[in-house]
Parts: sequence; C-alpha cells; structure tokens
Amino acid sequence: MRDKEELKKRVLKALEIARPYLKADGGDVELVEITDDNIVKVRLIGACGSCPLSTMTLRAGIERIIIREAPEIRRVEAVFTY
Repeated sequence: MRDKEELKKRVLKALEIARPYLKADGGDVELVEITDDNIVKVRLIGACGSCPLSTMTLRAGIERIIIREAPEIRRVEAVFTY
C-alpha cells in the first residue's frame, strides 16, 4: 500500500509539472486512477478535452513527464466522459 501511495505522489507531481503548459492553452488534466498493472488514466478537461491534438499532447507531453517521474508506469490513457 505504501508503494502505491508513493507512486501516486510521483504521478501527481508529474501532472503538476505538465499543468502550466495545459493551462496556457485553456486546458487541464486530472488523475482518474492508477491501475494495478501501472497504467495511468487521466481526464483531459477544458480546451484539452476537445482538442484534436489531445492524443499528441497526451503521448508527447503528459506521458513523457509521468514516465520520467515514475519509470514503472507502462503508459498513460485518456478517459473521456460525454
């Protein structure tokens, strides 16, 4: 349980690093969950939620920052709510 808490802290830290770039374009990101197999699920909100380049933002920006802070993360996926 302690390892899971530490991993969550590092993922949240990574999201804080990414957040200013997203907010500059009118968007944001929130952590939805970290699965047992180390997949991070996030929700892109604001302008990022409807942007046609959101997949690129997710892979080239958010995922790269998260994996740099928490190398055991396998990938990052976006969760969409309609």
